[in-house]
Amino acid sequence: MTDANPSRASLSDDRKAERAAHVDVPPEALAARLLDWYDRHHRHLPWRSEPGETADPYHVWLSEIMLQQTTVAAVGTYFRRFVELWPSVHDLAAAPRDDVLAEWAGLGYYARARNLHACAKMVSEGLNGQFPEQESDLLELPGIGPYTAAAISAIAFDRQSTILDGNVERVIARLRLITDPLPGVKPRLKALAALVTPSERPGDYAQAIMDLGATVCTPRSPKCLMCPWSDACQARVAGVAEKLPLKLKKPPKPTRRGVAFFVVGGDGEILLRRRQDKGLLGGMAEIPSTPWQESAPGLDMVEAHAPLRLDWTPLNGEVRHTFTHFHLELTVMAARLETAEIVDGHYWHSIDRIGKAGLPSVMAKVVKHAATQLSNTLGT
Repeated sequence: MTDANPSRASLSDDRKAERAAHVDVPPEALAARLLDWYDRHHRHLPWRSEPGETADPYHVWLSEIMLQQTTVAAVGTYFRRFVELWPSVHDLAAAPRDDVLAEWAGLGYYARARNLHACAKMVSEGLNGQFPEQESDLLELPGIGPYTAAAISAIAFDRQSTILDGNVERVIARLRLITDPLPGVKPRLKALAALVTPSERPGDYAQAIMDLGATVCTPRSPKCLMCPWSDACQARVAGVAEKLPLKLKKPPKPTRRGVAFFVVGGDGEILLRRRQDKGLLGGMAEIPSTPWQESAPGLDMVEAHAPLRLDWTPLNGEVRHTFTHFHLELTVMAARLETAEIVDGHYWHSIDRIGKAGLPSVMAKVVKHAATQLSNTLGT
């Protein structure tokens, strides 16, 4: 395994040899090379127009929101489903928010879904369905940050906007041999990326440099022989391409713990509630639970947060899930009611249709964990 932290000294030992081997390619020539490569090797993605074709701003915006901190492979099915259900931004704006959240379930980072719906309403009702072209105007919309604004401006409107996602950071750090670590070096990488961003076909260029990072200049084992920028890449010449970009080591994630209450009604329904709009999993449906905290909840907390006074049966094992900033361990307690009585702040949902409940991934794990044990523990 290669060392992920090359020293500054090791990178400069053979500087004279590096200068002799490195080819200084002008920015306009780099852009032209990359666009030529893109015309021949671009990825075919469901939201993407072919090179030279006009992109649909709605498709660009929708896909970019979905792709925030999510892989291309995971997004395809969701994108197709959303476009099928809501073909235009007006359709999405008119949809009930709960329906949007339900269709988003499993994609993660649920604040994106709330902002997606809010943004659709603003564009539909306040902008007559037309997305702004300028980055500064796009930044005024919910859920759109600097990267997303630049991506929409470039790809949807062919403006000379410079994008900087993880793929672009990696490509530029290697091309220019930037050894300062992320995230502090982001502004410098953005400035260097802007120097290469062309005025001609900036939308295709934005997608080209992302494709280059995703398929050629990959985090591990970059395919340097296939790269149109190979001779100009200073990290390749220095023999450290795979080691860049450097990143500050993240502290270990803490673990939080809680108890989830799985209640089965007489007609095969399970008890759910909806989380508050703000915060983690905001607005999503969930299995009732105690608060999630560092220490396992004691008996008093369990009794205080149980939705009903029932004969609870603890289930074997735990449900484990990892969020961006912490790990979660949930113990599951199950109980059964002969009738699905009204519970304040909660509602019942058929277990046979639980896939339509819009549960986030962690709650889907709770349901699956409980369902595998119900026949033994509850006699169902």
